[in-house]
Amino acid sequence: MRVAKPLSTVCMCHAASCMSFVLVPLRLRIFTFAAISPFLLSHQCASERGANGLIDRIKYAFYNHVTSARFTPSDIRNQKALADLRYPTEWYPATRTVHRTIHLHVGPTNSGKTYHALQRLEQAKTGVYAGPLRLLAHEVYTRLNAKGKECMLVTGEEKRAPNDSLTSDLTSCTVEMMPLNKDVDVAVIDEIQMIGNAERGWAWTQAVLGVKAREVHLCGETRTVPLIRELCASIGEKLVVHEYERLSPLQMADKSLQGNLKKLRKGDCIVSFSVMGIHALRKQIEQTTGRKVATVYGSLPPETRAQQARLFNDPDNDYDFLVASDAIGMGLNLSIKRVIFESSSKFDGFRQRTLAVPDIKQIAGRAGRYKSAYQANKAAEEAAAQSLAEAKGESEPGKEHITEAPAEPSKPEDSTLGLVTTLEDFDFPVIAKAMKEEPEPIRSAGLFPPAPILERFASYFPPGTPFSYILMRLHELSQMHSRFHLCGLRDQLWIADLIEPIQGLTTTDRNILCACPASKSDKELISRLMPAFARCIEQQSGGALYDIAEMPLEVLELDMSPSRDYLRQLEQLHKAIVAYLWLSYRFAGIFSTRPLAFHVKGLVEERIETVLHQFSFTENQRRKIKAAREKSLMEDFRRELMLEDEKEDVTAGGDEFAGETDLEIMDPAERLASEDVATMQEQTMGSDVAEDVPPKAGSDEQTSPTGSTDVPEIDVIRSNTSEVDEVNLAHDIATTDRSKREE
Repeated sequence: MRVAKPLSTVCMCHAASCMSFVLVPLRLRIFTFAAISPFLLSHQCASERGANGLIDRIKYAFYNHVTSARFTPSDIRNQKALADLRYPTEWYPATRTVHRTIHLHVGPTNSGKTYHALQRLEQAKTGVYAGPLRLLAHEVYTRLNAKGKECMLVTGEEKRAPNDSLTSDLTSCTVEMMPLNKDVDVAVIDEIQMIGNAERGWAWTQAVLGVKAREVHLCGETRTVPLIRELCASIGEKLVVHEYERLSPLQMADKSLQGNLKKLRKGDCIVSFSVMGIHALRKQIEQTTGRKVATVYGSLPPETRAQQARLFNDPDNDYDFLVASDAIGMGLNLSIKRVIFESSSKFDGFRQRTLAVPDIKQIAGRAGRYKSAYQANKAAEEAAAQSLAEAKGESEPGKEHITEAPAEPSKPEDSTLGLVTTLEDFDFPVIAKAMKEEPEPIRSAGLFPPAPILERFASYFPPGTPFSYILMRLHELSQMHSRFHLCGLRDQLWIADLIEPIQGLTTTDRNILCACPASKSDKELISRLMPAFARCIEQQSGGALYDIAEMPLEVLELDMSPSRDYLRQLEQLHKAIVAYLWLSYRFAGIFSTRPLAFHVKGLVEERIETVLHQFSFTENQRRKIKAAREKSLMEDFRRELMLEDEKEDVTAGGDEFAGETDLEIMDPAERLASEDVATMQEQTMGSDVAEDVPPKAGSDEQTSPTGSTDVPEIDVIRSNTSEVDEVNLAHDIATTDRSKREE
């Protein structure tokens, strides 16, 4: 008797049988296989770029071929209905019952927009702050608690509550962890321009549409105004736009430092894009100048980061310079006089890529302060002490309700002038050009379907259907409004295939595991670790840290050495612990040794810091890195010229695909140089900007019509002026949405 194979096995066999045929003459067959399904060209964002992304799309075509015969017409209709994502505002019916006012604070860096929003949060009885980085969430958490406002910290891998309480009226969190079911007075959502991000934009969209706050304060760049205006129109909510101007002047220096570290001045910040590069540069600066250097980057423990910032901000010590990652562009309170770019390019997971104009302007904008961060911190400490004294009844008579602040000068002083330059000559024109350009408006917001939609969608597939195919199928069938885009899957497809052999997992289990902060850049470790985590969930046991054989705890028994291999092992253990902690908050009964995991994480971070402090680049390594960066700049310049020549003949989809294949066209020498830099860039304990979890679909609200008929309003408020423009919002947008829904 012949036993039927599971659907996933059949699909895998079909796909595997053709992979060798596809991969050998890969470039010759790209367009042949692209014809298998429109998904291969129209939904490239669903998976990776380059060869790996092509494999995902080819595999999807085989899955589609095998499963299409099993779908009934009713199944296909139901799949298409659930993949209709044109009205995400209806995913949050409880929020639609709240009468909200949206305040959009826009302006350049160092204009005080986030400061004003946080002032309103401090005045509220209940509220929440959501930022893009753990370090920003921790900074707001520390600030509020220092002022006597009990605040809770919530990130993907950590939760802290004041005085060991389980809840708090104020919460500071990463944007992915924004509580959508909690009624609050004020919500502050920082760096709102990231709503257009291709991978994490869904989290900002979810926060804006779903947070149940009477006042929602959005802080970010001016280019977000048209999109936020449309979003508010579609849900019938009032929008108030607060426009700010920069509080101190900013200008480009006349020339670079020409590679000479002796030209550094007190208050300089050198921006580097890898942790190893940061520490190597720190060591070289200290040897060259004889002065101390502070370091700040996203993966530093919060307490260490705060200490390093204080050392740099204090003018009365000998920490003259700061070497930092691009995390400084996201609002850290640092007293920087001049920003120096070590490089104008950054490794993006595939190759060295020139920094985008918005990123350059945001990092550069940290130069120059209206008042020094040291003064601001001292003022905050004095305000906190005054609040504590008032609580004890010790304040001076007659001054209980008086807050004194120095008058703001009408013109910025010369001491607050911010300068921007580069370390090397060849980067200078790139940064100078970007400083003169205006970024394009953000035209669409990211989306990722919530868990209930994904789970219902999966229910229309035969048992044993690969979860990665279900994810790609949802992307193929999805219908989107022009103001939204579907965020990519990237590592989720890979993780879904890793855990596919584990049979006892539910769709919810697989969805959560695919959102775990695990990257394909650590392929060897994650290939072992994710199936081990999945087996623990399947068996509902064996989740203690010391019971997971795949957890590389043996690294702690090795002697410390300043070698790249040892550093790589430490960082792999650190990432494994972070993934364990993330899962411990979602499967608390299985991954039960969270205190031990935090202890091990602390030990690993101490060792990493010790090892990094001993690192330095040889002159040969620096020459290789410099050559690779110069080649990447030339490659980008060549690509820009090609795109300009072919602009009239290439469609948007074909252009993107051409760019992907072009990445693979490298001569052997260039490929080796890129791999050398890639190895150094990947040894960074993760990206600072995308350091939180990948897209995790899910919210507790069920989909239902809103029935909103309110006519929204816009107020435009410009700082330092009395002019207020009251504008009726584009009522046609809301009317159009409703008429489409009725059709």
